[in-house]
Amino acid sequence: MNEVLNQSVGATKWGVDKSHTKIGFSVSHLVITDVEGYFKDYDAEITTIGDDFSTAKINFTINSASIFTDNNDRDNHLRSDDFFNSENYPKISFVGKSLQKVSENKFKLAGDLTIRDVTKEIEFDVKFNGIVKDPWGNIKSGFKIKGELNRFDYNLKWNAAIETGGLVVGKEVELSILLELNKVV
Repeated sequence: MNEVLNQSVGATKWGVDKSHTKIGFSVSHLVITDVEGYFKDYDAEITTIGDDFSTAKINFTINSASIFTDNNDRDNHLRSDDFFNSENYPKISFVGKSLQKVSENKFKLAGDLTIRDVTKEIEFDVKFNGIVKDPWGNIKSGFKIKGELNRFDYNLKWNAAIETGGLVVGKEVELSILLELNKVV
């Protein structure tokens, strides 16, 4: 069935509009607040059948050394072996397995996330904001993607306890991705 659909509709390639995309995260600090950051360098290969994102094939890569939290010392620590070990593991990757429609514009995205030398399946909540033609004739699509991971599962294990028993850096990391795509073909 997909082969027939693929022949009649054709594959559509989508590229990331980096000026309108943010790959962000938030993690608890000292139990009482959160530290936010994002990655500056990333890329994706996304193909769909026509404009149907439920058929999406997704390969996403992030340069782990591009982490930015607006604090150079912290960013260098995050690049070290205590966390991402960017020298030995320069890429974080996500390979989508399925994008299941939940309601009119909501989906569940499942796939394999690899950080350092650990690959685990993860699920994201996806809000599809639609497809539009911009004033210059380009076809765009927009998404808001949210998820959570336990950083210890990916060997991002550095920590210290505070006197109340909490951790300096929380183990749960909230992911928040604002994604705008350009239709390429």
